[in-house]
Amino acid sequence: MPSLDPAIAEVRLAVRAALAPLAGRRVVVGLSGGADSLALVAATAFEAAKVDGSVVAAVVDHGLQEGSDAVAQRAAEQARALGADAVVLRVDVDAQHPDGPEAAAREARHTALAGFAASERAAAVLLGHTLDDQAETVLLGLSRGSGAASLQGMAPTREDGEGMLWMRPLLGVRRTTTRAFCAASDLAFWDDPHNLDPRYARVRVRQRALPVLEAELGPGIAEALARTAEQLREDAEAFDEMIHETIEDIVEHAEAGISVSVAALAANPAALRNRIIRLVVDSEFGVSLTRLQTLEVARLAIDWSGQGPIDLPGCSAHRHGGRIVFSARN
Repeated sequence: MPSLDPAIAEVRLAVRAALAPLAGRRVVVGLSGGADSLALVAATAFEAAKVDGSVVAAVVDHGLQEGSDAVAQRAAEQARALGADAVVLRVDVDAQHPDGPEAAAREARHTALAGFAASERAAAVLLGHTLDDQAETVLLGLSRGSGAASLQGMAPTREDGEGMLWMRPLLGVRRTTTRAFCAASDLAFWDDPHNLDPRYARVRVRQRALPVLEAELGPGIAEALARTAEQLREDAEAFDEMIHETIEDIVEHAEAGISVSVAALAANPAALRNRIIRLVVDSEFGVSLTRLQTLEVARLAIDWSGQGPIDLPGCSAHRHGGRIVFSARN
């Protein structure tokens, strides 16, 4: 018998590990028609069949490019030929989204996939992000100076507020491997023109920044960035456990908001103190604070000289006696 192509073997092995706890269940795979997601659908259909599972490929048509409906239908047909069920989900993208078209498309796609997966009673949604995507995400986070949270990159597995698992089985697989998988499997994939448009920061990172880093610093930059993300996620999980234990003792509900003990915040090291502030605001008001905003709130505990309330997104913070009170803004 001919030996299995190494690229096919690597992708299947990654998917097999992800599907192991989901034996016999139905999973949704997000499919764009590109090499990464097409390889993921092919490998998932192959591996799921061995554990009595079922697969449905969900192709999200954003309608942002001429002929996108034809691309979506072709991808769905390819998924069916590979042994998966398939559906095309048409979404409307908010052209006025404050974070730009990429964020708008991502949000619309996520909402569509989550709703469809729930309707299918799927155990998980599988996404085709690769190690290269992870490296690009970390590098973008580093360039924005947005702290350890953004440098954690994308989690291999996470559970959302509705109990749905979101899995990225290929985060340890290079993009060249998924393309080799498709070539060895005789699968014609679609190259999204947006992936070549230098107007997008991610494209510039992919086409310019990472190649320069590889050329100047040597090979292995993408792997190093991905390892950094993994290590930071481990640190974040440990911090989060400490924070949740701490918050139970120092947080109290207040009128129109929530309050935190000044003494407890001041007694904690800066890293833990700042994380507590960000978590409290995010949990209570659903907004994320910048580092500058977080430090200004922290000053109410460690460097207070009578300064007044601090306006924050969706809320305000002020010191009242021995507590910092976060109140909803009208």
